[in-house]
Amino acid sequence: MEIPKIFESEYHFCEILWEYEPVSSSELVRLCNEKLEWKKSTTYTVIRRLSERGVIQSENAIVTSLISKEQVQAAESMEVVEKSFSGSLPNFIAAFARTKTLTRKEVDEIQKIIDAYKD
Repeated sequence: MEIPKIFESEYHFCEILWEYEPVSSSELVRLCNEKLEWKKSTTYTVIRRLSERGVIQSENAIVTSLISKEQVQAAESMEVVEKSFSGSLPNFIAAFARTKTLTRKEVDEIQKIIDAYKD
């Protein structure tokens, strides 16, 4: 399943939705006003656009996600790897590691992920 592109402001909206779903559209309007300083019309426009793209659904004024936060993060990560590193995950990891000091715990967690793929 191809994950639709979610733009930055839409992602902030989705973070709210993921935290509170299922949630009424009127409650989303309130939350988006409080957290993002959006007007009612902006929230309803984003609900409509994301619904049209299959990211969320709104039925009987209850909004739920159709795509998880993890799916969006994975798709965004793969896009960065493809675009900036010609699809090379090792080149991405090397560039990341050169710019950020990894803790021992982070290294161990990464190693566990790698080890899980070796079996």
